[in-house]
Amino acid sequence: MDGYDKYAYEPFAVTADLAVFTLRAGALHVLLVERGEEPYAGRWALPGGFVRPDESAETAARRELGEETGLTDVSGLHLEQLRTYSEPGRDPRMRVVSVAFAALLPDAPEAHGGSDATQARWTPYESARELAFDHDRILADARERVGAKLEYTCLATAFCPPEFTLGELQQVYETVWGAELDRPNFRRKVLATPGFVETVPGAARLTGGRGKPAALYRAGTAAALHPPLLRPTPEGPPA
Repeated sequence: MDGYDKYAYEPFAVTADLAVFTLRAGALHVLLVERGEEPYAGRWALPGGFVRPDESAETAARRELGEETGLTDVSGLHLEQLRTYSEPGRDPRMRVVSVAFAALLPDAPEAHGGSDATQARWTPYESARELAFDHDRILADARERVGAKLEYTCLATAFCPPEFTLGELQQVYETVWGAELDRPNFRRKVLATPGFVETVPGAARLTGGRGKPAALYRAGTAAALHPPLLRPTPEGPPA
């Protein structure tokens, strides 16, 4: 183009960073990597890396997700763009713009450190603090996004295995929200919401308690919850 000078602007890099959540031992966990290189060598950070010239940000995010988890196929996992972080000085090397993503893994495998990470591990969310760069902020934003979306979408089923009990689904809500829900009320709301879950015919699972085995369900065809399933407030549950 006439009059356009590409050298008039300082070049910058783009990264894809991931806040990857899973449930382990009844607690919300996040995937962290220990940085093996400067800056912040030895500090824990969210997994991620630079977007290659032939990649989109989402392609780079899926590649990084596979490298850090060891999963060979991440196409079916829930991955959504969170927001873009572009404040000057967020990376001491150069101007770096990060496109951040939130990902959910059911039955997450053991973590594997990628090329620039010393090790990777699943860490309880409440213990994930003082991360490198601005990753504390990214992680907090991702947790809030996931918690909010549980209210009006069927996202909770992405934390569950292909077949799950209503008790396991309730545990997702309680773990992410950090609140205890009334079991009969939760069950009634879930089953009254068209397309939220579908019964697996003839399937049941022993839950370790007394009584008959619990029925198994799978994710339904709905994407949104009508009406929403609102999280409890400090004053008490909404319903």
